[in-house]
Amino acid sequence: MKFLAASLMAVTAIVLLLGDNHAGEKAKYTIKEVMKDAHKGGLMKKVADGKADDTEKKKLVELYKALAQNTPPAGDADDWKTKTTALVDASTKAAGGDAAAAATLPKLANCAACHKAHKK
Repeated sequence: MKFLAASLMAVTAIVLLLGDNHAGEKAKYTIKEVMKDAHKGGLMKKVADGKADDTEKKKLVELYKALAQNTPPAGDADDWKTKTTALVDASTKAAGGDAAAAATLPKLANCAACHKAHKK
């Protein structure tokens, strides 16, 4: 079991380090589209509850990566990066089968905290 956990962490680290560098690229989804699909549409909750299939998990990772590529309409850009990076990391781990990471998604996707800091 320890080997599996260590392997999963190593693979996740490699993916994050060697993943596509999207700096300067236009995000595939707008913030509004991410909120609609991931949060209002219930995808994040489905992943967090362990009820999502692999395609849905990958979709959530894709949405959160796009969210991180967007510029916040208000607030501190470093805070935005911190919050969105945490969502990308947790959703990536959840897509890899990490139930503990999936369970953290609702807390990380705290609507009120993010909206207070970054929504106009």
